[in-house]
Amino acid sequence: MKVLIIEDSERLLYSLGRGLTKAGYAVDLATDGKTGVAFAETYAYDAIVLDLMLPFLSGLEVLCRLRKGGQDTHILILSAKDRVEDRVTGLEMGADDYLVKPFSFDELCARLQALVRRRYRAKNPRLRVGPLEIDTAGRRVRREGESIPLTPSEYALLELLAYRRGRVFSCDQLLEHLYHSDKDVSHNAVEVLVSSLRRKIRRGDEPSIIETRRGFGYVIETERGAMA
Repeated sequence: MKVLIIEDSERLLYSLGRGLTKAGYAVDLATDGKTGVAFAETYAYDAIVLDLMLPFLSGLEVLCRLRKGGQDTHILILSAKDRVEDRVTGLEMGADDYLVKPFSFDELCARLQALVRRRYRAKNPRLRVGPLEIDTAGRRVRREGESIPLTPSEYALLELLAYRRGRVFSCDQLLEHLYHSDKDVSHNAVEVLVSSLRRKIRRGDEPSIIETRRGFGYVIETERGAMA
């Protein structure tokens, strides 16, 4: 899934970026509130991690501007402000979660996963798609009990299509969801990624779980997927 991190500490910003990228997220980074708003208004994100003490626009100003503009992306405030009043203010202004620094990276990942599940109305961390079981917490995929090794990009593609069953994604939409916004990636890369994922999850001559709609894109049909 795609995450925007708005944080003025470059050391923490790039550390989080590396960690979440390694975990399979597409991550965009902003070091000030003004740039963060520009990213959030230009690209689609599954979640935003927002510091409060930012240059140009404070975190609360960013939050207020995005909510007034109709932005419904789930926002997790990540701040050293640990007073109850600070947490209450952030949540009352439209944040979906609040995590105090210092924090555990594993807890941050778990909270992001919870926000993504909430976004797609999926309370169960395990998704069932045909013969596949997708463990969104452990970021693992099994077929009939057998683990299927996927790259972070392959997993991200499968998870996205599974969460959005029935929706057709064009190559451009997949590029926006699966890769950093400043990364120059061609449509061919998406086609190669889909082909590689299909090869790993398919058995014999069975129909592909991921269907191609000629001229439109790729989809996992609703009847192929159910919550575990």
